[in-house]
Amino acid sequence: MRTLFYSSKAFERSYLLKENTDGQIIEMITETLNDKTAHLAKGFEAISIFTGDDASAGILEKLEACGVKYIAIRAAGYDNTDITKANELRICVANVPKYSPHAIAEHAVALILALNRKLIIGHLQLQAHNFTLDNLIGYNLNNKKVGIIGTGETGSVAAKILHGFGCNISAYDIMPDKENENKFGVTYTSLEELCKTADIITIHTPLNEQTKYLINDKLIKLMKRGVMIINTARGAVVNTADIIENLLTGQVGFYGMDVYEKEKGIFFYDYSDKELNDGQLIKLMAMPSVLVTPHQAFATAEALQNIAATTMYNLNCWAKNMPSENELPHR
Repeated sequence: MRTLFYSSKAFERSYLLKENTDGQIIEMITETLNDKTAHLAKGFEAISIFTGDDASAGILEKLEACGVKYIAIRAAGYDNTDITKANELRICVANVPKYSPHAIAEHAVALILALNRKLIIGHLQLQAHNFTLDNLIGYNLNNKKVGIIGTGETGSVAAKILHGFGCNISAYDIMPDKENENKFGVTYTSLEELCKTADIITIHTPLNEQTKYLINDKLIKLMKRGVMIINTARGAVVNTADIIENLLTGQVGFYGMDVYEKEKGIFFYDYSDKELNDGQLIKLMAMPSVLVTPHQAFATAEALQNIAATTMYNLNCWAKNMPSENELPHR
């Protein structure tokens, strides 16, 4: 079976090649999947896509016309793929549901610590030979109230880590997890109550119709003044314009973001010699109370190995005319 990998990144290629133990014919290109590049899939039975690719209904129709029967998503999230349309066209789609919740949860906690302890500000001061502490006062995480929105694989790992810091943890999830309650002292509550009581809120939900702009001005106004918000989930779970407005008024004290609702075409690319024409992102990066990382939470050696292994497993199953356990919707 021949597979075309869209949006191939240098950092992932060696992992994918190493995991291609069945000797499948794969071709990797840097182009993203969109309306103008769908035709490149002609002659391939399968394609593999990443988070910035567009597998919406119209593009899926073009892929089906090119002979594509399988789509392997190299991520857990699949909000960029119209699963209903794919099933209608008899295109099998599979994702990587559990590549490394530890990588993302640990990054979320790293953002919390970096913002709270003013690590970036301290580093910049040090480079200017300013060794004063006046601007570097943070607070202990011990006994702080932390709210976790979404306690699936990643949110549960975040709960475990934050429990180790001695945080008082509340959580919101449509399916409360008894293990989190018993092991880590997590108290499940309503979203509104979580927002009213938490000093720090970290988001670990998928992006869907129910969670788009879940964090908006109305909800932010319920939060404690000076709250810290961390988003390592999906950019559009947060209304960026509302976040900026509330950062400017001080209602939001700190914002850590590894994802951005308009990151497509920006994150994963080098703009060091190009003009960045995104006013919101420029404004966020200029704020000392904001820490932006370029969708790197997943980028650990362990996670990349797991993504590559599961992606090739999905493709190998299809090459053998077998279903993959990761097909969407999950069986």
